[in-house]
Amino acid sequence: MRGTQHTKAATVTPTVCEIPLSADNLLRALLSLSPHRRVSILDSCGVRDSSSRFLIAGFDPFEIVEAHGSQISITRNGLSQTHVMRGDALNVLAERLAEYLSPRLSVSQLPVAGACIATFSYELSNQLERLRSKPHVSVEPDVVLAFYDTLIIHDYQSETTKIVSVGASERVDETFETLNNALAHATVDDDAKALPVQAIESNFTRDEYLVAVRRIKEHIAAGDIYQANLTQQLSCALAPVTTPESVFRRLRRDHPASFAAFIRRREDVVISASPERFLRVEVLDGGRRVEAWPIKGTRPRGLTAEEDARLRAELLASEKDRAENVMIVDLLRNDLGRVCRYGSISVAELCALQEHPTLFHLVSQVKGTLRDEVTPGALLRAAFPCGSVTGAPKIRAMEIIAETETVPRGLSMGALGYFSFDGALDLSVAIRTMVMRDGVARFNVGGGIVADSCPALEYQESLVKARALLSALGVENYL
Repeated sequence: MRGTQHTKAATVTPTVCEIPLSADNLLRALLSLSPHRRVSILDSCGVRDSSSRFLIAGFDPFEIVEAHGSQISITRNGLSQTHVMRGDALNVLAERLAEYLSPRLSVSQLPVAGACIATFSYELSNQLERLRSKPHVSVEPDVVLAFYDTLIIHDYQSETTKIVSVGASERVDETFETLNNALAHATVDDDAKALPVQAIESNFTRDEYLVAVRRIKEHIAAGDIYQANLTQQLSCALAPVTTPESVFRRLRRDHPASFAAFIRRREDVVISASPERFLRVEVLDGGRRVEAWPIKGTRPRGLTAEEDARLRAELLASEKDRAENVMIVDLLRNDLGRVCRYGSISVAELCALQEHPTLFHLVSQVKGTLRDEVTPGALLRAAFPCGSVTGAPKIRAMEIIAETETVPRGLSMGALGYFSFDGALDLSVAIRTMVMRDGVARFNVGGGIVADSCPALEYQESLVKARALLSALGVENYL
């Protein structure tokens, strides 16, 4: 909140106002805001599935928490002075959410009132688990928490846009005025214009990746693990004319995803087209229900209807891909078992086919009911990082990943999403997710390695998964 003090959410009845902005105009306005406004956008892109309905956005967070290891900086009300302390970012998250706790929002089926929009880098796992391998150290923050007392929410089903605030009542009018001014000064989006890329590099050559796959298969043969998720990191040097906003617009247009995101952090911008839900918590009368939707098993989309049908059937019939998925389902059942009520965990869906513009995936759904004392921080400690980006058993797989991959993953393979002030949360796995920093876009792509993995096919699959992000950056025909 700019220039004023935030009022505790628990003492404020949410103010809700419908505004005449379409999703397209709302996005144009939000993406036109100055970088210092710290805009965060979580967008389901209107994808018609059971997990997608809303665009949730905020700017001018009243508090920002950023953690590098145990060093935590806290900035309040946009002030330049920052309080620095040592501690645990997940404890800070739990404390703040308890402080800002508000009643469940019952108006107009809105998902949130106030919320923390957060990013968690994969390297946060170094603090959550005791790993024997030497951890990679990333320049990216491990955790960034941006707290918003006012949010703009577009409902793709009703095609309505509302501003909802648990801050001072005038925040709604201020927000609407800011959006109108931004839209009036927004430039025309030229998304068809080619985006020049100066260079593309990977931390692995093709041969090195094949060797890494074989090394993981040796660990599997030795009984160390059943599966490990190996990734390569692509780094794309960008021309000065390439902006995060243009890349996000292109990615959203050509590859809409249920968990798309555009998040400005202090020194970089996060752009995501993730199809994978990590954790969702709903506050229900019978308790807090948690869900995880792991993805394992991938095929590219075909160029013709016949090829599409063949690849779809091939994935559904693949014993290898099904086995990968089932392993991660078992892992997530174990992770959630640490924080859920006894006997509440179930597998609601197993290896269902999910279609995306460039890919087919196998998706499962694990559900449970959280114990009353479990905080959001405790849930993350139990489940982070998602088993679909580590392997099984989880700890040993993470150690082997650290030994095999040569660079830190950063936000890639971590998580991002929101924590509502009413106790709900929704996080995606940060796959198909890039971080743009200092003129370079970086992201990781890979897949699960199991006993019968073919190294050459695993390498090819990693590049297939890179196609959407590379295309958004202006790179075609990289395969």
